[in-house]
Amino acid sequence: MNTITIGVDLAKLVFAICELDENGRVRQRRELRRDAFAAWLAQLPAGTVVAMEACSGAHHWGRRCLEFGLQPKLMAAQFVKPFRKSQKTKNDRNDAEAIATAARQGNMRFVPVKTLDQQTRLSWHRAREGYKTEALAIGNRMRGLLAEFGVVVAKSDKALRTLLADLSAHALPEPLVEMLGDLNAHWQIVCDRVAAYAQRIEQHAGSDSRCKRARAIPGVGALTTDALVAMVGSAQEFKNGRQMAAWIGITPSQHSSGSRKLLGKISCRGDSYLRTLLIQGARSSLQRAKAVTREKATPEQIWIMSLAARLPFGKVLAAIANKHARQLWVILARGVDYDPHAAPRHPMAQRNANKHAAAVV
Repeated sequence: MNTITIGVDLAKLVFAICELDENGRVRQRRELRRDAFAAWLAQLPAGTVVAMEACSGAHHWGRRCLEFGLQPKLMAAQFVKPFRKSQKTKNDRNDAEAIATAARQGNMRFVPVKTLDQQTRLSWHRAREGYKTEALAIGNRMRGLLAEFGVVVAKSDKALRTLLADLSAHALPEPLVEMLGDLNAHWQIVCDRVAAYAQRIEQHAGSDSRCKRARAIPGVGALTTDALVAMVGSAQEFKNGRQMAAWIGITPSQHSSGSRKLLGKISCRGDSYLRTLLIQGARSSLQRAKAVTREKATPEQIWIMSLAARLPFGKVLAAIANKHARQLWVILARGVDYDPHAAPRHPMAQRNANKHAAAVV
């Protein structure tokens, strides 16, 4: 068995490499360019551990390592930082050694290497978010320019489109009208791209059985399910649903000592895009729960209304998003269908009901 651990500090052109022996001592250091690094990986003994931070390009090199029979280990940068010898002196050599040292820890948590299909599907989400940001910037740019000439537009895109369709109604200089026409044409193209990419994501989700099962959860749509499948795949690398919810960043942060347990705000760790989708889905679930009568409500909707009656709006959304994350883990990890009436049958729910009944007696 190969006991050498290799830490690689990835970069655009030159990669810093540190090799540790079985005792954790530095065996060799080197710096290689991209082409030379790929050739060097191919000649490493099979089973060699190659550790990297989970940054841009890490999953690509992780797949290359798997092709060569190596063991890629990807870690979050926040887990590597404590192993750098000097927190004040940061360079590629120190980072590569810290990565190799962190990979040797028995309790280290690693990031699964994404497949080519996962990264391709996730790219559509990233590109769509970029177009959304660009569309918002163009719209705000036109609003600001119009405000300079005394024309104030309402916040909605519909109001801006209505005004741009009839600029002749305002006494605006002709060069400004020409420029606004160009901006409007560019804005429409970007907005069309957002809609087209959303449709493509909908097609991805519609052709995936995992997404179809997950979309049965009220408030969870195509964007959420497709993004989750692209990020976590089968979700089996998580021990339970709470662990996945903590990875997404919708569990309370903890500041405890001894017998004193303090829970703070949600941690907001992990991918902000996926967390945003779950929070927006929670808004939809809350609205649906408020719209149905108690006789027709599911156990989950009754639970949501009980939360809304005693907690602030933000905490209610976080709790619903947390529950959705746990439900999604069960669907992905165990391959089961969504059951809206499963909660009352859970052993913990039955135990709490029995305690409540005994207290009443």
